Amino acid sequence: MKTRFKPKYNIRKGDSVVVIAGDDKDLTKPRAVKEVLVEEGKVIVEGVNIITKHSKPSAQNTKGGIVKKEAPINISNVMLWDAAQKAGARVKRVRTEGKTELVFKTKKAQGGKK
Repeated sequence: MKTRFKPKYNIRKGDSVVVIAGDDKDLTKPRAVKEVLVEEGKVIVEGVNIITKHSKPSAQNTKGGIVKKEAPINISNVMLWDAAQKAGARVKRVRTEGKTELVFKTKKAQGGKK
């Protein structure tokens, strides 16, 4: 993602998110974000998109073998987890006293189905 300006995302390392699209989709189970790859627009989420990597024996890993690890998924496929609503929720940025805070939007404020 090469753009003139660096994109701003509401998701940070350590946040709880739910996966809303893909093979690991689960709207009821919050998971932790391990890393945010800003330049690529992707996140690495704990226990999601597990891949197997075959490694040769080396000085660090004398046995070699098959290693399972998380691969990045697109940041648009995750949504922040709101503990109060016990569901994924959209957020908006609100400036108060010179600081920017993230505020969860409620179901009523979204104007969607009740």
